[in-house]
Amino acid sequence: MTAGPDEEQSGLTALARGLSAPKGFVDASLAASVPGTIRLLGGIPAPEALPGEAIGRASAQLWQDPDAVIASLQYSPARGSEALRDWIAKREGVDPSRIVVTNGGMHGLALSVLTVVERGATVAVDDPVFPGFLWALEVATTRILPVPVVADGFDVEHLARRLADGARIAAAYTVPDFHNPAQVSLSAPKRQALVELAERYGFYVIIDDPYRELRFGGQDQGVAVFHQSDRAIHVNTFTKTLGPGWRVGWLVLPDHLVDPVIRLRNRLDVHTSSVTQAIVERLLTDDPQCFDRIVRGATALYQVRAGVLIDALQEQLPGAFDIVAPEGGLFLWPRLTDDAVDPAELFRRAAAHGVVYQPGEFFAADPRGRSSVRHLRLSYSDRTPEELREAVRRLALAF
Repeated sequence: MTAGPDEEQSGLTALARGLSAPKGFVDASLAASVPGTIRLLGGIPAPEALPGEAIGRASAQLWQDPDAVIASLQYSPARGSEALRDWIAKREGVDPSRIVVTNGGMHGLALSVLTVVERGATVAVDDPVFPGFLWALEVATTRILPVPVVADGFDVEHLARRLADGARIAAAYTVPDFHNPAQVSLSAPKRQALVELAERYGFYVIIDDPYRELRFGGQDQGVAVFHQSDRAIHVNTFTKTLGPGWRVGWLVLPDHLVDPVIRLRNRLDVHTSSVTQAIVERLLTDDPQCFDRIVRGATALYQVRAGVLIDALQEQLPGAFDIVAPEGGLFLWPRLTDDAVDPAELFRRAAAHGVVYQPGEFFAADPRGRSSVRHLRLSYSDRTPEELREAVRRLALAF
């Protein structure tokens, strides 16, 4: 006899019962889309930007080396392979002992939360926020303190005022480079101020940085300030550069957190796939210029696509949006200028005309807040210029 829903629920732990069901952000749209719909939905690397041939060569070289094959089929260290950690550490400018290879960025976020956030503690988060972090956070807490994201990133002064008024947090989370969804970057002075605030009040800063390499304009604001603090955890991944299918990322940890993270990992996934680490390692180390070429090609592609999307919006929907050109990353975050336009109705009409995107409301950290509702998150990364122009034409019809 099959157990009913109530009986199944009774067998779940409190944690499993408390995890929210995916909605909105992950089921792409809340409206039925028509055949041939153009989807401006995810932070998905362009197929043309992924190094398929180079990966093929690195993989073939691995399988032609019997000793390397046998080694890659065995267990590997929980910290990650030595050569891969050395490559990452050199790029990050830190000692390899501080690097832990993860199963992608989300795994790094979950490990960070489980390590430094006590159950039921409060965590300050971007508003708007990447919803995936809130899912990762649910393994420890659902208590958040929304912090506005403004033109130069996470509003550190707002957080400082809340802390001065008595708020206490275990951690603060932000995407510092080409924010998802707000596309802005955290300024260098704010990076320093955030670290100083963490050191003063004793919380950790969780830095989610998957778009960092994808800069095609502006000035790099730097990450050294995070690496120099024992209160900052830097999370990164190869997802946006080499492809999400690898599930390979990394943490840059303060020295005192390395052993706690490893002890936690030994009770969870043990280590990242030895095979994928071995292929990525060969890809990156056999040709020292390979990764930089991949990044240059990707950023040039995304710069063109961002420009095409902005031009199309300005030509076909003049004055309909406030638009700030991104300096990198995969998203545009335009804001509707006419208060008479209903964002929810526009979304439904756009879907009916064959274009879907992520409505801004999906990213609101504070459900009572209204700052995100009039925004659209348009992903341009995996759409061709022709598709982007057509998508805007359909959006104009929806207006």
